[in-house]
Amino acid sequence: MKALLIGGTGTISAAVSALLQKQGWELYLLNRGKRGGFVPEGAQVITADINDTLDAEAKLSGLRFDTVADFIAFTPKHIKRDIELFEGICNQYIFISSASAYQKPLSSPLITESTPLCNPYWQYSRDKIACEKKLIKAYRKSGFPVTIVRPSHTYGDTAVPLGVHGREGSYSVIKRIMEGRPVIIHGDGSSLWTMTHNTDFAKAFCGLMGNIHAIGETYHITSDESLSWNQIYETVAAALHVPLHAVHIPTDILAACSGEFCGGLMGDKANTVIFDNTKIKRAVPGFAATVRFDQGVRRTLDYVLSHPECQKPDPEFDAWTDEVIERYAKCADKLPTLPY
Repeated sequence: MKALLIGGTGTISAAVSALLQKQGWELYLLNRGKRGGFVPEGAQVITADINDTLDAEAKLSGLRFDTVADFIAFTPKHIKRDIELFEGICNQYIFISSASAYQKPLSSPLITESTPLCNPYWQYSRDKIACEKKLIKAYRKSGFPVTIVRPSHTYGDTAVPLGVHGREGSYSVIKRIMEGRPVIIHGDGSSLWTMTHNTDFAKAFCGLMGNIHAIGETYHITSDESLSWNQIYETVAAALHVPLHAVHIPTDILAACSGEFCGGLMGDKANTVIFDNTKIKRAVPGFAATVRFDQGVRRTLDYVLSHPECQKPDPEFDAWTDEVIERYAKCADKLPTLPY
């Protein structure tokens, strides 16, 4: 079986690449060649920018694939390009959408693949929805062999998954926890969330590749473990062997501070979500997510703390955190109290 991954070296796709190699697939990766350390031994790298369609088409000339999976398609423009590139040269095209596309606010926290798609808070999610619509239209019109996969919060070795962090990632939050400094948790921390280790995601994803029953279908792939955000941060602190000093800030206040928080929190992480994985388990018999968050995050922390390239400082976010916590405390102190 022959597969082409567009990207193939990111958090999700690197785990998929590694597992495909173990399973004996003939694996090609098409990317710009900037993360060579995450390319599994034996994979063939086609160095190209997928957005340079003429160059990509020339380098793919004469090749045909059982499965093509694009991990870096985000807009309908990208989908139009992929349909033109891959129609007729693959038996299956997998689009990586996002579970953030599901209805926000949710009418029910239990999510199935039939949950409506609607996200007024996040353009990223609306673009993914538009991509799905374009692909389903192509499937219905010309039989374009699409499979849609919706990951939720999937993490691997290189970054600790948290709710509120800056553009440089979560290391600055980890450093604050290690130093005993306060960190922000959105809302009251009681909403439920699902973290999925990338090796668990890869097991289900690879089970869909080359799977004739997956054509024209949509699946989300997540763990079955539900954790509150308080538990998530407490688990990280426990893995670091330090107490957690958390400050809870209302989500709408955080959203007002940054458009990125509006999308990532109001449009995703602030909502309690419980995923029903019946459909993916039916399509991939025997699939089960087996990496508990406390186990996976210890592995991630070990990697991050032993690899300086993962320890990106974020002084702007750090200063913002201190200022928000200070100002919020002052405002809270000025609130009037009732005499009963």
